[in-house]
Formats: sequence, C-alpha cells, structure tokens
Amino acid sequence: MRSSLVPLGPPVSQDRVITSFPKCYTPAACLQLREHFHGQVSIACQRRSTGTVGEGRTHVQDDGPKTVLESNTHVPRRLRLSKVVVVGDLYVGKTSLIRRFCRNVFDRNYKATIGVDFEIERFEVAGIPYSLQIWDTAGQEKFKCIASAYYRGAQVIITTFDLTDLQTLDHTRQWLEDALQENEPGTCFLFLVGTKKDLLSGAACEQVEVEAVRLANEMEAEYWSVSAKTGENVKAFFSRVAALAFERSVLQDLERRSSAWPQVGNGDLIRTCRNGGTSARDPGQREALQPGLLLAEPASEASVPDPARAVPPVAWRVAWPC
Repeated sequence: MRSSLVPLGPPVSQDRVITSFPKCYTPAACLQLREHFHGQVSIACQRRSTGTVGEGRTHVQDDGPKTVLESNTHVPRRLRLSKVVVVGDLYVGKTSLIRRFCRNVFDRNYKATIGVDFEIERFEVAGIPYSLQIWDTAGQEKFKCIASAYYRGAQVIITTFDLTDLQTLDHTRQWLEDALQENEPGTCFLFLVGTKKDLLSGAACEQVEVEAVRLANEMEAEYWSVSAKTGENVKAFFSRVAALAFERSVLQDLERRSSAWPQVGNGDLIRTCRNGGTSARDPGQREALQPGLLLAEPASEASVPDPARAVPPVAWRVAWPC
C-alpha cells in the first residue's frame, strides 16, 4: 500500500527561514534588545508545542487520506497568521516597500493604491510555519474612511514616511493615532519606517534619522530606514517584524493554555475529563471532595507530598466531569 505525506504548500524560500532572532536597525529606537528568542518560546518550538502545530500526520493511501497520531511526529494543523497594517502619506512608497519584499520587484511607474490591498507572506520561524498578512492602505484622504476599517485586529502597525520629505514625518503622528483608535491599547507592535534611503547621502540620512529616532521613541516604536529601489534593509526589516509578532503570538498561546489548567493542593492539575471522569481507587475519598468532582487516577509518586508534612500521604488528581 503506497503512503506519502501530503504537502502543506510550496516550501518556504530560504530567505524566509528565521533561525535566530533578527537584529534591530538601531538600539536608539528598538522594541526588543534581546539577541535570542524568549526562553519559553525556544523550548515550545523545540517541543512543537507552540499552539501553531499539532500531532497529526496525514498520509495518502489507496482508500484516501487518514490522520495517524504518532508521538514523535509533528506537522502543522493550522498556520498562524499575524495582521500587519502599513500606513502613511501618499507617495511615501508603501506599495513599493511591500512589493519589493513580497515579489522582489520595483516599479518606477507610480500607481496610487485604491482603498486597500494585501499580500500574505509565509515564513518558517524557529522551525514553525508562520505568515504575515500585510495590508497596504491608501494614503489619499478620500480613501481614509475606507482604509480605517481595515486597521482593526492588527498585531503590527508600520507607519511610513519619506526620508526626503520631513513633512511626511510630521504626519506620521496622525496616521498612528488613527490606526491605534481601531485597536486595543498595548496589542500592537509599532514601527516607524523611513523610505527612499537611496535618495540621500549618508550624512543627510543620518541627520534625518536623528529626528526620526526621537519621534519613534515618543511613539514607543522601533525605527528603520529602508530603500525599496535597492532593497536595502527590506528583508531584514520584515524578518524582524515576523520574529517579534511570532514570539508574542507563542507567548500569548502559552499564557492562555497555562491559565486554562488551574492547580489545587500541591500543584496537581484539574483536567477536563471527556468521558465523564473515572472513579477513585478508594471510594471513601469522595466524601472529602466538593460536590460535582470526580477522582481520577492517583498522582505519580513524584507528585506525592512528603509524609513528614501534615498532609495526607496520597495525592489524587481531580477531574471535572463533562
């Protein structure tokens, strides 16, 4: 009987594989100075317990695909995705920035974005599939009310300006304020990005960056300078965005799962029992429990309290009946 794995899609390109935490552009305006992923995230990725992967392995056989659980095999059941919103004035190069990253092209012929557009870019972060949904919003005032509806639910807000036009830098305050109004406080990573770096000399760029870094710190945002024309810093920037969004997503998953498993006594877990629970070895122990609780299997010896302490010598795992 023939058996093979079902591919989940085309492989991620090598430049979308992130194995180490990407560096920031400048420590003067940086969201995260650590050089490595959070310890809990690294462990979760190694164990494939990030909340973005399952333990099912799909095989193609003569009678159709089946799922077989294997203790040492983990493949994604669903791909995690973060929403990224790019905002800024007309002509600052939002579309060019996105197209350079997603398609590796640069179009000299300007064409204004009408309403909104988006791209989905796939990554592999620390061995885990991950995607960014990058929304390109119109910079024209007449489309602002339409675009603002798409700000909601963003995990990342990228506010862009033209390094050769300081007026667009001043306008980033309002763009960021508009985007934040559609999202809960503290839920978004913020980036301030200067575009068209290729049009300035090194000294002129540094002079503009001083003001941009100051504003980024006021916004509590991370600062980057990029060039869509040459591609300078574009891949590094979006890799940084993906890594930060991925790390927060995994940490939030771990926190949700830990809060869903309350503890009693010396730390034994209260587990949800799908089959209605199992009876205790000693039925007399039931009387000591609250109504509605069922005793499951005794805890392992490692979890039994020290007999020297003034606690019962046997610890029982408790399960809520379904």
